[in-house]
Amino acid sequence: MTAHRIETFLTEDGTLALKDLPIRAGARVEVIVLIPDTPAIGQTEAERFPLRGSQPYRFDDPFSPAVSEDDWDALR
Repeated sequence: MTAHRIETFLTEDGTLALKDLPIRAGARVEVIVLIPDTPAIGQTEAERFPLRGSQPYRFDDPFSPAVSEDDWDALR
Protein backbone atom coordinates (compact mmCIF):
# COMPACT_ATOMS: atom_id res chain seq x y z
CA MET A 1 0.00 0.00 0.00
CA THR A 2 1.31 3.44 -0.91
CA ALA A 3 0.65 6.42 1.35
CA HIS A 4 -0.08 9.94 0.15
CA ARG A 5 -0.24 12.72 2.70
CA ILE A 6 -2.39 15.85 2.32
CA GLU A 7 -3.05 18.48 4.97
CA THR A 8 -6.24 20.42 4.45
CA PHE A 9 -8.98 22.28 6.30
CA LEU A 10 -12.66 21.49 6.48
CA THR A 11 -14.74 24.12 4.72
CA GLU A 12 -18.02 22.85 6.17
CA ASP A 13 -18.81 20.85 9.32
CA GLY A 14 -18.48 17.15 8.61
CA THR A 15 -17.45 17.60 4.96
CA LEU A 16 -13.96 16.96 3.62
CA ALA A 17 -12.99 17.51 -0.01
CA LEU A 18 -9.72 16.16 -1.43
CA LYS A 19 -8.52 17.40 -4.80
CA ASP A 20 -5.58 16.71 -7.10
CA LEU A 21 -4.85 13.23 -5.76
CA PRO A 22 -2.42 11.19 -7.87
CA ILE A 23 -4.96 8.36 -8.20
CA ARG A 24 -7.02 7.23 -11.18
CA ALA A 25 -10.81 7.25 -11.12
CA GLY A 26 -12.25 3.98 -9.83
CA ALA A 27 -9.18 3.06 -7.81
CA ARG A 28 -9.80 1.60 -4.37
CA VAL A 29 -8.47 3.75 -1.52
CA GLU A 30 -8.51 3.75 2.26
CA VAL A 31 -8.97 7.08 4.03
CA ILE A 32 -7.73 7.69 7.59
CA VAL A 33 -8.44 11.07 9.16
CA LEU A 34 -6.00 12.20 11.85
CA ILE A 35 -6.89 15.18 14.01
CA PRO A 36 -3.88 17.03 15.48
CA ASP A 37 -3.62 17.56 19.23
CA THR A 38 -3.49 21.32 18.82
CA PRO A 39 -6.67 23.09 19.92
CA ALA A 40 -9.27 23.94 17.34
CA ILE A 41 -9.92 27.54 16.44
CA GLY A 42 -12.44 29.02 18.85
CA GLN A 43 -11.98 26.30 21.46
CA THR A 44 -11.94 27.80 24.94
CA GLU A 45 -9.53 26.91 27.72
CA ALA A 46 -12.38 25.30 29.70
CA GLU A 47 -13.23 23.05 26.73
CA ARG A 48 -9.60 22.00 26.34
CA PHE A 49 -9.07 21.23 30.05
CA PRO A 50 -12.44 20.22 31.58
CA LEU A 51 -10.91 18.96 34.86
CA ARG A 52 -8.81 22.03 35.58
CA GLY A 53 -9.80 23.55 38.92
CA SER A 54 -11.81 20.53 40.05
CA GLN A 55 -11.08 18.86 43.38
CA PRO A 56 -8.84 15.77 43.24
CA TYR A 57 -9.84 12.49 44.85
CA ARG A 58 -8.40 11.92 48.30
CA PHE A 59 -7.56 8.53 49.76
CA ASP A 60 -6.88 8.65 53.49
CA ASP A 61 -5.66 5.05 53.69
CA PRO A 62 -5.38 3.63 50.16
CA PHE A 63 -3.87 0.30 51.27
CA SER A 64 -6.48 -0.61 53.85
CA PRO A 65 -8.69 -3.56 52.91
CA ALA A 66 -12.10 -2.64 51.56
CA VAL A 67 -13.60 -5.70 53.26
CA SER A 68 -13.28 -6.57 56.93
CA GLU A 69 -11.32 -9.73 57.80
CA ASP A 70 -14.50 -11.09 59.43
CA ASP A 71 -16.27 -10.99 56.04
CA TRP A 72 -13.81 -13.34 54.27
CA ASP A 73 -15.24 -16.85 53.89
CA ALA A 74 -11.76 -18.36 53.49
CA LEU A 75 -10.73 -17.24 56.98
CA ARG A 76 -13.66 -18.97 58.70
